[in-house]
Amino acid sequence: MIKETITIANLKCSGCENTIRKNLLGIQGVTEVDIDQETDNVMVTHEDAVERGVLTAKLHQLGYPEATEENGLLLKIKSYASCMVGRLDAAIEKE
Repeated sequence: MIKETITIANLKCSGCENTIRKNLLGIQGVTEVDIDQETDNVMVTHEDAVERGVLTAKLHQLGYPEATEENGLLLKIKSYASCMVGRLDAAIEKE
């Protein structure tokens, strides 16, 4: 198993965390996802076959690019949408 730490942009709340966790765990070979809002770090434990690029591409698609990437308006908007989906999913799971 490999543990990757990816520092991202646009991480705001538990809704963001929920969306990130759900989507990364949906990648075959990913076994664990931990998120630290204070440091903007996403720690992903996965099998050797999962490439870091797959993880960062999924995060980018959701609006959470690596902190070293350009973070334009479109990515910020995507992150707000992902955040709202995460909040709704969490609310539905509580019911």
